[in-house]
Amino acid sequence: MTQHAKSWTLKPGAMTLGDLRAVWAAPAKLILAAEAYPVIEASAAAVQAIVAKGDAAYGINTGFGLLAKTRIPDEKLEQLQRNLILSHSVGTGELLSDAVVRLIMLMKIGSLARGYSGVRPLIVDTLIALYNAGIMPAIPAKGSVGASGDLAPLSHMTLAMLGVGDVRVNGELMPAPEALAQAGIAPVVLAAKEGLALINGTQVSNALALHGLFMAERLLEAAMVTGALSLDAAKGSDAPFDARVHAVRGQPGQILAAQMYRQLVANSAIRASHLEGDERVQDPYSLRCQPQVMGACLDLIGNVGRTLLIEANAVTDNPLIFQDGPNGQAEIVSGGNFHAEPVAFAADTLALAISEIGALAERRIALLIDATLSGLPPFLVRDPGVNSGFMIAHVTAAALASENKSLAHPASVDSLPTSANQEDHVSMATFAGRRLDDMAHNTAVIVGIELLAAAQGIDFHRPLKTSPHLEHVHHQLRQKVPFFDADRFFAPDIEAAKQMVLHGELSSTCKNLFAPLYA
Repeated sequence: MTQHAKSWTLKPGAMTLGDLRAVWAAPAKLILAAEAYPVIEASAAAVQAIVAKGDAAYGINTGFGLLAKTRIPDEKLEQLQRNLILSHSVGTGELLSDAVVRLIMLMKIGSLARGYSGVRPLIVDTLIALYNAGIMPAIPAKGSVGASGDLAPLSHMTLAMLGVGDVRVNGELMPAPEALAQAGIAPVVLAAKEGLALINGTQVSNALALHGLFMAERLLEAAMVTGALSLDAAKGSDAPFDARVHAVRGQPGQILAAQMYRQLVANSAIRASHLEGDERVQDPYSLRCQPQVMGACLDLIGNVGRTLLIEANAVTDNPLIFQDGPNGQAEIVSGGNFHAEPVAFAADTLALAISEIGALAERRIALLIDATLSGLPPFLVRDPGVNSGFMIAHVTAAALASENKSLAHPASVDSLPTSANQEDHVSMATFAGRRLDDMAHNTAVIVGIELLAAAQGIDFHRPLKTSPHLEHVHHQLRQKVPFFDADRFFAPDIEAAKQMVLHGELSSTCKNLFAPLYA
């Protein structure tokens, strides 16, 4: 996908994680590469040839699932596809965010445009028109087991193309017929196989997992910054970040994380003040082992990104049309690419990283408020006793860290058979991806509380300064949240810090430092 000013040219099968991040972050006009259209047309022509020949072919002129043996007359094929969408639109729960829906639509467009799904160019162009008009189908978050495709949520996506149900435009719900009319988009009448091609696929599961991935990247950056700030606040040692320590182990994420920590704390006057005469021999693990833990999270996040990128470019509906069949004829092949096990495993392992980032940050908050470990005033406030300081802010962090432990339980190990045991093993990838947003918000609060606590600790060391990188972060925070000199309404401070974490503000001025995360 190539960026041209405020538009994107999508080359099917060639998206990068950078492309997907950009679409997740903000809308931009989408253009499909011209070379995609001939293969789309050839695939659609192959479907029409199968219909004309009259042989039974699953998804084209048969029923679905356990009804695959039921032959459908040609005159009812359009009704078959419409009925498929209406009957499968059974989602429930809150609506998916515009950012997630943009990813779903983009990946569905890219998948159909690879020319294996048998849809007409009209279908792809209508999806692109909706996307470019900012018409976001109203897709409920719950109702998919991540096998046989994300049938229910993708059916809700397809409803918008038919001019049925609701959509969201500029954050406001409105009837789909009204939105399409305002944008000058004609509702489509689905031809043979097109409904099935639209709702088969892993795009919803993958979009939810990508959303979790991009949130995890921001959490990783922020927690490395707050972890470095906590190190200085607690007058910890930077010796454990020595490159030689990590080189002899050889774990690439650990080596890279240690390098980042060295850069974050470089030239700290606080560190220089206790290079000699410090009675402590070793720091607690939450300070000392940051490269080991965060480096492992870094490696895991990188592995997840590779899996989800492959899936983003994949063709995952069923059946598929191949132009290299016997005697050069198109051949329809029924398989199971709609089974989202790779996405489920990726989302489950990503949950581990998000949980651990928060768990380690919670331990550093506990360290900072404990005067016997940190050397700072109890609960990081003057006149403790009269003031409770950060006592209960830490309780909030502990509650959220504990909640994340439960949410981190793998979804992929569960399976409930569906469709009268035709679909007898499912991935549960949709929930595996969906719960990542809750986990990420929990961790963002924990890291935000650590930011507040560590900045408070730095203030107690004045006039000494921390490193230039960390001084800038401290200054950014103090523009929004003043020093905690006495007990006050604390929740707004925590929310402000959380938003700084979620919006990437802690690393905004040192992006070059974190660039290797995205190599």
